Amino acid sequence: MENTAKSVELSDVKQTLKKEQRKLFFRRLRSNRLMVTGGITILFLSLLALFGPYVLSGDPLEMEVSQRLQPMSKEHWLGTDEFGRDLLTRIVHGAKVTMGVGLSVALISSFIGMVVGLYASYYRTLDHILMRISDGLMAIPGILLAIALMAALGPNTRNVVIALSIVFVPVIARVIRSAAIVVREQTYIEAMRAQGASSFRIIWGHIMPNTISPLVVQATFVFADAIITEAALSFLGAGVPAPYPSWGNILYDGKLVIFNAWWMTVFPGIMIILAVLGLNLLGDGLRDLIDPHVNQAKK
Repeated sequence: MENTAKSVELSDVKQTLKKEQRKLFFRRLRSNRLMVTGGITILFLSLLALFGPYVLSGDPLEMEVSQRLQPMSKEHWLGTDEFGRDLLTRIVHGAKVTMGVGLSVALISSFIGMVVGLYASYYRTLDHILMRISDGLMAIPGILLAIALMAALGPNTRNVVIALSIVFVPVIARVIRSAAIVVREQTYIEAMRAQGASSFRIIWGHIMPNTISPLVVQATFVFADAIITEAALSFLGAGVPAPYPSWGNILYDGKLVIFNAWWMTVFPGIMIILAVLGLNLLGDGLRDLIDPHVNQAKK
């Protein structure tokens, strides 16, 4: 009877502790206003990319030369481009392309970088090989490496994702390797080795879960960098091919008429700024939320 009462009391204590931890988490989340601002911004842009093309019934490729370079009006809220295409429609459809490329690059590079970083941290021979390859790739400026890869692969959306993933995999791999090495040296990992646990179980069952936090934070920064790099590639004509819209090639179209149609560069530029700023605020906020010591060091 006493054991039953103690177990019930212990269960109540655990539930109370979980509730308090949950309240503390949400209190810290609400107190980080910059993170909330970044999260709301990215949520808005994500909803725009997902549902915007279905809300706007216009065709982003439909040309009406008689309406070329028209300023903002009731018919064209953000004006038209040099072919008479509605700029708002092209920006909304471009959000789907640009945000889709950024998200795809973040997911692919995070997965491959996590695998490379984990195995490099665990096997010293692989560490020397994989990290020297990563050093070689990181020695080349990202935009130049991306341009070289696009020149070899050809300009289309799929190849943009492949090229940018190759550019950002070494960045993720180094972050994961650093976090995994710290975990690998823990006493309980040595105890598991002594008990005969397999390398696969140790890597994926015990080391990998401890690298998720830095991975998520770094992935948000890669997302932002991928958006900037995709816009730069498209602006240079090596990214998403025209006439399909992305924020980068809309900027490319606007550079020739910047003095006559300023809206063609200002509005897609604002969208890129919002996306990158929102992701950086979200990443900084996640880092502060996950690792309180960083926040204390800032103070």
